[in-house]
Amino acid sequence: MGPVLAGVLQLIALMGALAIAYVPLGNYMAKVYSSDKHWRVEKWIYKGIGANPDTEMRWTAYLRGVLAFSAAGVLFLYLLQRLQGVLPGSLGFASIDPDQAFNTAVSFVTNTNWQSYYGEQAMGHVVQTAGLAVQNFVSAAVGIAVAVALVRGFARSRSGELGNFWADMVRGVTRILLPLAFVAAVVLVACGAIQNFSGIHEVGQFFDEHGMGGSQQWNGGAVASQEAIKELGTNGGGYFNANAAHPFENPTPFTNLFEIFLLLVIPFSLTRTFGVLVGSVKQGYAILATMATIWLAFIGLMWWTEFAHRAPAFEIAGASMEGKEVRFGVGASSIFAVSTTLTSTGAVDSFHSSYTGLGGGITMLGMMLGEIAPGGVGSGLYGILIMAIIAVFIAGLMVGRTPEYLGKKIGTRQIKLAACYILVTPALVLVLSACAMALPTPANSMTNSGAHGFSEILYAYTSASNNNGSAFAGLNADTQWFNTTLGIAMLLGRFVPMVFVLALAGSLGEQKPVPVTAGTLRTEKPLFTGLLVGAILIITGLTYFPALALGPLAEGLA
Repeated sequence: MGPVLAGVLQLIALMGALAIAYVPLGNYMAKVYSSDKHWRVEKWIYKGIGANPDTEMRWTAYLRGVLAFSAAGVLFLYLLQRLQGVLPGSLGFASIDPDQAFNTAVSFVTNTNWQSYYGEQAMGHVVQTAGLAVQNFVSAAVGIAVAVALVRGFARSRSGELGNFWADMVRGVTRILLPLAFVAAVVLVACGAIQNFSGIHEVGQFFDEHGMGGSQQWNGGAVASQEAIKELGTNGGGYFNANAAHPFENPTPFTNLFEIFLLLVIPFSLTRTFGVLVGSVKQGYAILATMATIWLAFIGLMWWTEFAHRAPAFEIAGASMEGKEVRFGVGASSIFAVSTTLTSTGAVDSFHSSYTGLGGGITMLGMMLGEIAPGGVGSGLYGILIMAIIAVFIAGLMVGRTPEYLGKKIGTRQIKLAACYILVTPALVLVLSACAMALPTPANSMTNSGAHGFSEILYAYTSASNNNGSAFAGLNADTQWFNTTLGIAMLLGRFVPMVFVLALAGSLGEQKPVPVTAGTLRTEKPLFTGLLVGAILIITGLTYFPALALGPLAEGLA
């Protein structure tokens, strides 16, 4: 079987698995967020944090809950890292330096999971399980909660109330993420991923280029459980520095495909949840079609760039194999790379810096779209709904009608909030990349010069600002400059857009629905899907093309 055919068959199997899970999981999540019942364990949690889950919140109160909870998470995780040296189960690792502790705390709380450290050489069992793994659950639940709040803004009328943040966040963990992650972890353990609390072992006999021998230290950990929620919650932080390329995290081609399924299943299924909650599953199918069109197109482009034989080494290997695991191959690695950058996952089973120039550009462009195809858990849905509002506004300008979406008028206030949302991350990416290239010290962290070196910087700030977390490799990001500026980019890139999303949700919820007329744009039709895809690509292209031309495009066309 040829590598191209193998990749196509894996893609078909993946699409089949996602299709099977779509309706039941989407319906179940809609039931979770529309139920007025509380599980006993949830009642204990509410009592412990002093929250009343039955109190409806306006957007300002909902936002305060998001920010307060996330701020407490940053502080707790920062202190846990700073105290690691005196904690049990630290494996002898020292406490984390202040700038790196700040960067890591912000990274995991914002669902970014950017790592400027070697996981197996820096973090002990306590920090990994009680700190990082916990944030993998709750940061994902926060993203879903904000998306559900926006959907309620569309679904409700003459009410600025968006539900209860504490109830939405707790239910996301207890009823969705924990059960699914438990099943996924069992599957990964059965397929060879490790799950233990072992110490450090010296293994093997290795030789360097001078023929000098030596041993290597490996440590175990609760890897399978963290791997499950890292993919399921579109987090991405690896237990080991090699991330999902490490055989302890991702041992076989089956687990590789299973992990891709995990990182896609909730974002895709949330479109069904959206359709059910707004009372029209066809609206959910239109959003799903938009996401799937972009996702499949990006996979096709990535295969074209990575399977192309344009040099003797490529001819011998059959494709661009540098930086890719032989056990996965180019086809599966390309699907993973596209999926992880079109979601906010950031996990990698290959190293994007080693992709062809155009292939590396595709991974960057996936994040620059706003990670909406299908995007992160929650963030992908509210991101594409913002783009849908922009597309409806453009269509309204074309035909001279007041734009409407799901029975709500899109007026001046709504467009201003949507415009602010789509401008935040490009501003962070372009301004911080320019600063890093202009200043002498940050540029010293680049391993490569020229267009590829610029791509390393551009990728890092694109990944941080869009809360992806994957790295281009080759950039030494463990410096005070990068730890600090990337941490700021992650904070602003996560929470500033949430302000606009929740404000938009509140303004929509206060409106009275307008009736459908002959002039209303049918947003459940293929025509709207095409308009939405075009709007997404044009807006992103106009924003980022100059930067892409200086980096991956220049390298790919050289």
